[in-house]
Amino acid sequence: MSQNIVEKVLQAHLREGGYVPGSEIAVGIDQTLVHDATGTMAFLQFEALGVDAVRTDRSVTYIDHNTQQIGFENSDDHLYLQSVSAKYGAVYSRAGNGICHQVHLERFGKPGTTLLGADSHTPTGGGIGQIAIGAGGLDVAVAMGGGPFRLACPRVYLVKLAGRLREWVSAKDVVLHLLSMLSTKGNVGVVLEYGGEGVQGLGVPARATIANMGAEMGVTTSIFPSDEVTRRFLKAQGRENDWRELSADPGARYDRVIEIDLAALEPLVAAPHSPGNVMRLADVEGLRVDQVCIGSCTNSSYRDMMTAAAMLGGRSIHPDTSLGIAPGSRQILRTLARNGALDQLIGAGARILESACGFCVGVHFSPKSGGVSVRTSNRNFEGRSGTQDARVYLCSPEAAAAAALTGRLTAPERLGIACPKIQEPEAYAVDDSMFIFPDAGRKEATVFRGPNIGEPPRSEKMTRDLSGRVMIKLGDNITTDHITPAGARLKYRSNVPKYSEFVFENVDPLFSRRCLENKTKGIHNIIVAGESYGQGSSREHASMCPMYLGVKAVIAKSFERIHSANLVNFGVLPLVLRNPADYDGILPDDGLSAENWREAVARGQAILVRNERSGAAIECRCALTEKQTAVVLAGGLLNHITCTR
Repeated sequence: MSQNIVEKVLQAHLREGGYVPGSEIAVGIDQTLVHDATGTMAFLQFEALGVDAVRTDRSVTYIDHNTQQIGFENSDDHLYLQSVSAKYGAVYSRAGNGICHQVHLERFGKPGTTLLGADSHTPTGGGIGQIAIGAGGLDVAVAMGGGPFRLACPRVYLVKLAGRLREWVSAKDVVLHLLSMLSTKGNVGVVLEYGGEGVQGLGVPARATIANMGAEMGVTTSIFPSDEVTRRFLKAQGRENDWRELSADPGARYDRVIEIDLAALEPLVAAPHSPGNVMRLADVEGLRVDQVCIGSCTNSSYRDMMTAAAMLGGRSIHPDTSLGIAPGSRQILRTLARNGALDQLIGAGARILESACGFCVGVHFSPKSGGVSVRTSNRNFEGRSGTQDARVYLCSPEAAAAAALTGRLTAPERLGIACPKIQEPEAYAVDDSMFIFPDAGRKEATVFRGPNIGEPPRSEKMTRDLSGRVMIKLGDNITTDHITPAGARLKYRSNVPKYSEFVFENVDPLFSRRCLENKTKGIHNIIVAGESYGQGSSREHASMCPMYLGVKAVIAKSFERIHSANLVNFGVLPLVLRNPADYDGILPDDGLSAENWREAVARGQAILVRNERSGAAIECRCALTEKQTAVVLAGGLLNHITCTR
């Protein structure tokens, strides 16, 4: 029977369940990755599982988010991650080695394998034909211990590419165009598979950019074929032996086919405050720009950096605009230094930032108050840049460089310069000295634990009845950055009681305090939201911290995949309104109750929530698998695993 690429890889890794779209399956995981924003809690949970060693083919810990070591917290966490990786057998990538997704693509990713990462942009690995999925840290901890990853067997959409990109149009414009078609919601349980003759004109960095931003559409992952283009990329990395051909069989079936003519595309931008707010660059041309950032896991490859250098070389950035450039890896940075491109960038007035995630998650290089920042990153959520009232536009490296030169959003073709034609090197200068590989004596390693590192919190078993108050009512498209802010607050990621003080701080600064007051009185806390609750990062703290504050349920019109799974993992029930119109009848501070809701969950029945103020009966559904039901009844995945051993 003919198979598409997704079916080939997932069925080869199937451990439990039948391959029926929509049903739960469990797949074996070959590789995992965590970083310093998610890894401390993931490893604390790994330790709590009682496993004596990492049991994947390869697990890597990257230091790439909180590299600004202001105060002791980040330095302590990095040392914890280095020592715990050594003890249990994970590779440790030191600060300065680069962004996890870019580095993993270069040094470890393999076509036809599975990768589970504690970061929502893990699907970058789809650029080389890997099924790479983002998940919460607890799911990754289980995978590191040899456990399978459970997910809904996906529907597969074929994105059929035709033609070739015109000058000044690049991969970022392709994925922004697709975002304009699919939007940021309604794509849960979908995998995008790319095919068609247009794929041949896209190098691995371009494919990785497109796969990376599939996360903004809410799809499970994205994948490209592994072909001659892939082989050349891996050969240049000295890893040709890791290559295998991977393509769909003739006659393979898909749930939907989306056709895109690459030649018909034009430069696009995503305007504030959503990656899905896509418009033509021509329609916003002339907007004054205060800051430009080129880099992030989306657009920090050799090709992207060389494009910027070619455009900026011999010229100067606009006097009213600052430019920061963050190469994606140490390998790329050293290559730029050797071939003279780094000198071109510095000569143009660029500030060379660390090869890290800093500006993307708002831990440095934030724009001025009310400023316009043009970035090649993947998210422009309100406040994510570190400046609450900044306006962030997402675009390609070509459009970003043009903005840096002119001080305004400008179509690159108007610059009057030649469009750069960048070729990937036949061989990269490989240097793996910034990796610390585990050795045979690792079990004797002592794990360092600073004062900021606590135990992973647990919830009690699910109570028989729900009796609580609506502590906050939110609208559509609430992101994990709304729930648990990134930026400077990320340094508390290992200290849940402290991090919990900042839950919804940019929406309702008193939320945390009011929740704790209710918790001490035995009153359950409830969150109510609109469509697509939990967009964005895989940051499980956005579930863990509310759980710590006594939140027992989130009632929403719909949820995003990773966040919904994280809520279950921490014993918080994700309830979907059967009638979305019921949302309008719920007010902040309403008392909500549901008798025997534990029994209803156990039986897979709808839950009837009663509004004590209005008397309305609100029917909610909770579409959990048998495994998820057991987890949430136990009060979370850690409880479930340790109690069933």
